[in-house]
Amino acid sequence: MPNMLAIVLAAAIAGSATIALAQFPLPFPIPLPLPQGTPEDRAACEPDVQRYCKSEIPDQLRVLGCLQDNRKRISQACQGVLVRYGQ
Repeated sequence: MPNMLAIVLAAAIAGSATIALAQFPLPFPIPLPLPQGTPEDRAACEPDVQRYCKSEIPDQLRVLGCLQDNRKRISQACQGVLVRYGQ
């Protein structure tokens, strides 16, 4: 039984530390997960987003995932944008 008590105490301490840390702002900004791209990048992908991924707007991560899922269908220009940003 002492082992079970140690496990419960460790879990309680870890949980309270996580909650406490979540209450304080980070001392540095968190970068956005995706670059917005240039106006040219957005123009290259806009038709494909409207055609294949309209239901995912405005969630950028879901739009990106949709473009990746439809990579074989999207325009060469938009494929180039994805490649340029490492996607």
